[in-house]
Amino acid sequence: MLKIIDAHNHPDWHGMNLQKFLANMDECGIEKTWLLSWECPKEEVDVSSVKFFGGMLSGEAPVPFERCLSYIERAPERFVLGYAPDPRTPDACGKLLAAHEIYGAKVCGECKWRMMYNNPDCLRLFRTAGKLQMPVVLHWGEDIQYTMEDPRCDWSGGDMDTLEDVLRKCPETVFLSHAPGFWEYFRDGEEPGKAGRVIELLRKYPNLYCDLSANSGLRALSEDAEYTKSFLLEFEERVVYGRDLFHNQHQEFFNGLALPSEVLQKLYHRNAETLTGCTSL
Repeated sequence: MLKIIDAHNHPDWHGMNLQKFLANMDECGIEKTWLLSWECPKEEVDVSSVKFFGGMLSGEAPVPFERCLSYIERAPERFVLGYAPDPRTPDACGKLLAAHEIYGAKVCGECKWRMMYNNPDCLRLFRTAGKLQMPVVLHWGEDIQYTMEDPRCDWSGGDMDTLEDVLRKCPETVFLSHAPGFWEYFRDGEEPGKAGRVIELLRKYPNLYCDLSANSGLRALSEDAEYTKSFLLEFEERVVYGRDLFHNQHQEFFNGLALPSEVLQKLYHRNAETLTGCTSL
């Protein structure tokens, strides 16, 4: 039976508590989950999202690190701990180091802030993660160019030029990118098979990986199955399966691509294990 690691999810997310979360993992054949925090000022979170995040009930961050710890302490064999402090706090790097050394955090994520990711405070945090051999999970919101037209736009990170700048300035840090502002550049327009900026950056920077999670990842990947299959074959060691939700549609899609077993194993668990040193059960 194929081992599966969900390399992107959150506690108390979409109505899930620990018991429901574990039951869902079992139902979907998932052995381990990367459990990621999301810490940012509450002003940066759309109020309509409160129903999705348990942390917002008490006016805290959407996904406080303490909730990740709570799950880990009760089911340590099922989760890999992630944490990303807000880099705008002066002790952010110290917090990341403490989370790694005291609690065993293996992943720096999820990074989702309304700021440019090549900001000096972000770069300082990312370089610290690199020294600790913690892969960094980056959420790229809607393309920043639209922010000028609509200030309510859910942007974070910047654009693909920002990503390239981050990759260039933090060569020792591994970055897993995902979300709408990243997958928008998977292909170049609607022309079948024409590679987008994502492919260009993957070929140029070995420290860029793809987090395939969320509806944005599934939508981009499923638009052209043959293009996606060639992408997964070329970058079989630079992709990780994740959900960021609780359905099984990503698995259904990948399993239907007729990929070699070796590629599926890398996608589903080996790459995630290599990045964190955490093996499956």
